[in-house]
Amino acid sequence: MSRLHGTKDFWIGALRAEGPAFRAAVAEAPPETPVPSCPGWTTDDLARHLAGVYGWVSEHVARGVTAAPPARNTDDAPPEGTGAVQWWQDAYDRLLAQLEGLDPEAPAWNWAPQPKKAAFWHRRMAHETAVHRWDAQMALAAAEPIEAKLAADGVSEVLDTWLPAGRRQDPGPWQGVAQLVAVDAGQEWFLRLRGEGVALLDTDTILDDDDHHARVHAVGSASDLLLALYGRVDLDVLEISGDAALLRGLRIR
Repeated sequence: MSRLHGTKDFWIGALRAEGPAFRAAVAEAPPETPVPSCPGWTTDDLARHLAGVYGWVSEHVARGVTAAPPARNTDDAPPEGTGAVQWWQDAYDRLLAQLEGLDPEAPAWNWAPQPKKAAFWHRRMAHETAVHRWDAQMALAAAEPIEAKLAADGVSEVLDTWLPAGRRQDPGPWQGVAQLVAVDAGQEWFLRLRGEGVALLDTDTILDDDDHHARVHAVGSASDLLLALYGRVDLDVLEISGDAALLRGLRIR
């Protein structure tokens, strides 16, 4: 197994690139434009949601503690007299400045079975922004793929963070090994699903031969793999062999 290990600079660079692209899309679309990849949402809803997420992260990430903060208020609304796009911009600017100045090793709560360090949020905000940038561009029928290295790290985040945290779309039970291959990023992952559990296998140390007994193999671009795991695109965008139903156990909510 080969996986990218991102850094603060990598994730900040992604946030710097994806943020303006998100704003350009939501600013171009009329506020009530439907977002096909987020049923029931408009581009205005998308901007409000992301601004709310940014604001909540900004409030707790720099506290320097690992205790959980109050739950986020999901009734996202901009201050009176501020449009959704401007609210998003203000929240983005604040978050970006905050994350740039934050030591990735600093203590910071997160919701996953991961080290309670600020680096979690550098990574999480990069991917949150990238996927919603894709959503916003989908509303314009002009979605561009997520950059290959970023998307590959996003696949790793799904597998090492979202699934172990129990944020699986269909809890199963599932049984078997799945192999994912991102052809444009030179990355592959092996996952063992057992009931409601999932284990990301290190094939260099755990498996001692070339037969990993995978029940399903899914091959595609890193962007397509990531978007399929998020449920943004159908699994059939991938080249699949074996038990395709097992891949449903890797999709997150």
